[in-house]
Amino acid sequence: MTLAAFLAICVLHLMAAISPGPAVLMAARTGVTEGLRTGAFLAMGIGVGGVVWAAAALFGLGLVFQAAPALLWALKIIGAAYLIWMAWGLWRDADRPLDMGAEARLPRSAASAFRLGLMTQLANPKPAVLFSAIFIGTVPPGTSPLIFAALLAVVFLNETLWNILVARIFSLERSRTAYVSLKSILDRTFGGLLALLGVKIAST
Repeated sequence: MTLAAFLAICVLHLMAAISPGPAVLMAARTGVTEGLRTGAFLAMGIGVGGVVWAAAALFGLGLVFQAAPALLWALKIIGAAYLIWMAWGLWRDADRPLDMGAEARLPRSAASAFRLGLMTQLANPKPAVLFSAIFIGTVPPGTSPLIFAALLAVVFLNETLWNILVARIFSLERSRTAYVSLKSILDRTFGGLLALLGVKIAST
């Protein structure tokens, strides 16, 4: 693989990571409601989920999807159902006041945040299709395992660092204050967007 091809993959994936989706949406909400620390662990889970899909694409999952479209359809339905379930929870609790004072409920644990990030990323199988399209044209047969490892490391860093940045921006005091004053509207907006993304995943 040439250096130009490697850098092209890095840039293409970074653009995909930046584009709004379930992972970015969850990073934003976690940052504003539970702070940067929890958002960082969530971002790590998102990064690992990205690595799972990238590794699957490198080892031929895209070809499996082409040979057995029903498998991709099933994964889309399962992922969409998970996102819609999360959306319903946000919508249902939108009117519940959020106590941001000293007695507020502690943020979720690091393991719980990581697991939420991982499941949110795995709920969307479209990255596997995207990775397959990118890798088929740029990763030649016989590529060194070290190059594979470097590609997966780039995927992890792109996903993790971008979503940490998103969580950081939304964890700022001004963002948190705005969220508390507009919690009902914002939670229903977050929930509605998650539901729409779930429907989009299932229908494309």
